[in-house]
Amino acid sequence: MKNRDFYSKKKGYFEGWYFKNQFKDNIISFIPGINIKSDGQKCSFIQIITKNKSYNINYDFKDFSVSEDKLTIKIKDNIFSTKGIILNIRNKDIHIKGRLIYSNITLVKNDIMGPFAYFPFMECVHGVLSLNHIVNGSIYINNEEMKFIDGKGYIEKDSGKSFPKTYLWVQSNDFNIEDTSIMVSIADIPFLGYEFKGCIATVYYNGKEYRLATYNGVKIVSCNEKGLVIKKGKYKLEINIDALSGQKLLAPNGGEMIRTVYENISCSARFKFYKKKELIFDLVSNTTSFEYVNN
Repeated sequence: MKNRDFYSKKKGYFEGWYFKNQFKDNIISFIPGINIKSDGQKCSFIQIITKNKSYNINYDFKDFSVSEDKLTIKIKDNIFSTKGIILNIRNKDIHIKGRLIYSNITLVKNDIMGPFAYFPFMECVHGVLSLNHIVNGSIYINNEEMKFIDGKGYIEKDSGKSFPKTYLWVQSNDFNIEDTSIMVSIADIPFLGYEFKGCIATVYYNGKEYRLATYNGVKIVSCNEKGLVIKKGKYKLEINIDALSGQKLLAPNGGEMIRTVYENISCSARFKFYKKKELIFDLVSNTTSFEYVNN
């Protein structure tokens, strides 16, 4: 597990991982992470998101450890990794116990941040650890079983000081076509005293990954609470969102988890992908995760 010296001098810093698990109507995401306040006080936490409710459980920072490659996170009796998760969460509101096993991890070709990953002063650094994988196992939530039989999974992470003041994030890999996954993030990015609207997006389809990002010339045509349109060269991605109000989550601001955002973990969305005027696919998912935050 990671040497704590890495975090000993950090101030105003957060680090969190996002593990989404879905099988039919069963959908649940876990966000294990840490936050370090500007005065150096440290805390670890696990946030839980379901279709109907969200929870935040705080732990002592001493309960947290992470592997050198940052692919295995441990918080007290809970383990999160690209191989699966082991859960034993209990407080006055919720008890979750169980195990999920991951297989067939689908990696992105290169860092989703591109060259921006090498700038240490970025407000928020985003990473994708698995676009799509198989989930098997079961967990018990307040003694009710949630089963996963060849379900779908997705893993990403964020670190830095704060989430962007305005951003859109959409993710889905539950389609009637296997091995298809889409993730888009559009945000206001402060950079060297300026600010620009940046985009990172990946479309994985038919064994091929298409990258549409600011650093390779993407154009943001539109972006709002109803969806987005982005273009990169001869490719165009359109996403239309039908989202109700989401579940409350805590987000970082200056390293502290004091900001409130809302995520809909299971909304209906339509995805169209074009090469010039040719429609490559037109897909609908009813288990799309979506956040839209307008400052």
